[in-house]
Formats: sequence, C-alpha cells, structure tokens
Amino acid sequence: MKKFAVVLASVMAVMLTGCGGGGANVRSEVTTVSKGQQLIDLKKALGDGAITQDEYDKEKSKILSTNG
Repeated sequence: MKKFAVVLASVMAVMLTGCGGGGANVRSEVTTVSKGQQLIDLKKALGDGAITQDEYDKEKSKILSTNG
C-alpha cells in the first residue's frame, strides 16, 4: 500500500508540473537604436508632418542629452 501511495504521488507530481505554462510562447526582444538613427527618424517625422517643430526640438534635445 505504501508503494502504491508513492507511485500515485509521483504520477500526480509529474502531471501537475506538466501543466505549467499552458503552452504559451514567450518572446523577449531587445533592440538598440543609435542616436543618429533616432535623429534621422525624428527628422523624417517632422518632414512628414507627423510632429510639430516644437515637438521635434524637444525630442532632439532629449536624444542629444542622453548618455548612450
């Protein structure tokens, strides 16, 4: 009887650990963009009319003042 209880507990433990995660795919991605590319993108947004000159000036200042 004791052996049966150990086997049953082992089977249940395997079943419970096998359920974790639900098959979800987790993906993490880290990207870095140079200051030059940020400025190019910002200038394009200004040229396309997506942002105002004031917004451009503020964002440009932020980009240039960051360390990195």
